[in-house]
Amino acid sequence: MTGVQGWVDPAFEAVREVFAANLAEGHDLGASVAVCVDGRPVVDLWGGVADERTGRPWEQDTACVVFSCTKALTATAALAVAQDVGIDPDEPVARWWPEYAVAGKESTTLADMLTHRAGLPVFERPITVAEAADPELMARTLAAQRPIWRPGSEHGYHALTFGWLVGEFVRRHTDSTVGEYVRGHFGADLRIGVSAEEAAQAARLARPPAAETVWTEDGGPVDAATAARLEEAYRDPDSLLMRSSSNPVAAYNNSDVLAGGWPASGLVVTARALAGFYRDLVAGTLLPRAVLAEATRERVRGVDAVLRLETALGWGYMLPSQNFVLPDTAAPTAFGHPGAGGSIGMGDVDNRVAIAFVPNLRRDWLAGDRRAYDLVTAVYDCL
Repeated sequence: MTGVQGWVDPAFEAVREVFAANLAEGHDLGASVAVCVDGRPVVDLWGGVADERTGRPWEQDTACVVFSCTKALTATAALAVAQDVGIDPDEPVARWWPEYAVAGKESTTLADMLTHRAGLPVFERPITVAEAADPELMARTLAAQRPIWRPGSEHGYHALTFGWLVGEFVRRHTDSTVGEYVRGHFGADLRIGVSAEEAAQAARLARPPAAETVWTEDGGPVDAATAARLEEAYRDPDSLLMRSSSNPVAAYNNSDVLAGGWPASGLVVTARALAGFYRDLVAGTLLPRAVLAEATRERVRGVDAVLRLETALGWGYMLPSQNFVLPDTAAPTAFGHPGAGGSIGMGDVDNRVAIAFVPNLRRDWLAGDRRAYDLVTAVYDCL
C-alpha cells in the first residue's frame, strides 16, 4: 500500500492531514514523519513510494539517507565524549590532535569545528568515495591543509568536512568511528554506515521536475537579494558552496556511499528512530541538561561564507535561521538540523517535543523546505 499508514494521537490529527496532503498533491514521493511529546510518541506515519523505479511501497521500517541531519548526531557524540574525558570544547585541538596544529590552525578549537569556523570547508584535492570511507585518511588530509580563513574569525558551512573534523575527536578518544559510537550509545537504528542489504532496503532518492520548488506558492522564505546570491553560487562550480558539497562526487543511491559511514551526511534512518534520538536528547538521556543548554546556546549568527545566507549555530546544532526555517511558534527554543532535499530532525526542551521528517523526493531549495515547515507548524498548533 502506498497511502498513509501508521497512527496519530487524536490530538495530533492535523499532522496526519498535512502529511497526507503532501503525498496526495505530489509534494512527496515517499516519506515518514514522527513526533514525540513528553517522551511519548504521538505521531508515527509513513506512506508513498520508496523506489519509483519499481513502485516498492514505503513501509513501517523503511529508512532513507537524511544528509546533514547526520551532523546533529556527530556533534552529540563529540559532546558526550568530551564530557567523558573532561575536555572543554574551547580548548585548542592541539591538546588531542597535535598533527592538526600546523599551517595556521594552531589555535583551532573543537568549538570552532562544531560551529563551522575551522576554515576548512573544502578539500584541496579530489577525494574518491573509497578514500571517504577511511576516517583516518580523511583526518590526515584535513590536518595537512591550510585554512582558507583564520579559524574562529568567520563561519562557513563545512558540508562534508565537518564530519571528519568533529568525528576525529570521537575516534581519537574512543577508538570508534562516529557510526560505531552512535549505534552503540544512541541506538542501533541510527545507522551511519550500512550494509549492502540495508542499503538495498533503504528508500531510493528521486528528484522532482527541475522547475518545481517547495516554496513557489509564496515566493520563498528569503528576500530576493539572498535568493540571487544562492542562485549565483549554485551556477558557479568554483563557488565554496559547490566545492564543499560535491567533493567527493557521489550519488547517495550508491551502496558504496551509504556503506562509507560519512559522519556529516551518511545517516540512514526512519523518522521514528530520528525522533527517538531527539526525544532522548531533550530528556537529558544522551547529554546532561546543562551541557545541552550550552550546546544549543547561540554561538554564531550571520551570513554564512559558504551558503551565502543567514545561519545560526550552537555547538553542532542549527538554530532557527534562513537555513533552518521554522514557524514562529517553534523558533524561540527549537534546535536540530535539516538535511539536503527536505529532511529534518529537531528538538525543543521547553516544549518537550521531538520531530523528524524523512522524505526521498529531494527538493533542493537550500533555505528551508515547505513540507517540513508545514508539518512542524501543525505539530506546534496541536500542542
